[in-house]
Amino acid sequence: MSDLDSQVPSAFDPFAEANAEDSGAGAGSKNYVHVRVQQRNGRKSLTTVQGLKKEYSYNKILKDLKKEFCCNGTVVQDSELGQVIQLQGDQRKNVATFLVQAGLAKKESIKIHGF
Repeated sequence: MSDLDSQVPSAFDPFAEANAEDSGAGAGSKNYVHVRVQQRNGRKSLTTVQGLKKEYSYNKILKDLKKEFCCNGTVVQDSELGQVIQLQGDQRKNVATFLVQAGLAKKESIKIHGF
């Protein structure tokens, strides 16, 4: 019976890597800027930007993003995540290039999530 137990593959957890990175808030951990897309209803979607430095003015960043991409948006205060920028539409690649060009984040520290 022990031979069969060693041959049975263990369950694969596709989110284990992401959970390990998010929970690793110890010394030397890297702060990432997460750019996500959320599906609303139909073809509508929402882009969220989380993890920018706290000393930045989120309202000024939002104003520049809205003007640059011709979309609407808001800054939402979340209890766990802090301040999160929300933009209308799928603006993941646009936001990532904007943050790099403006010097707000490095290309290596931006993680783009979504479908």
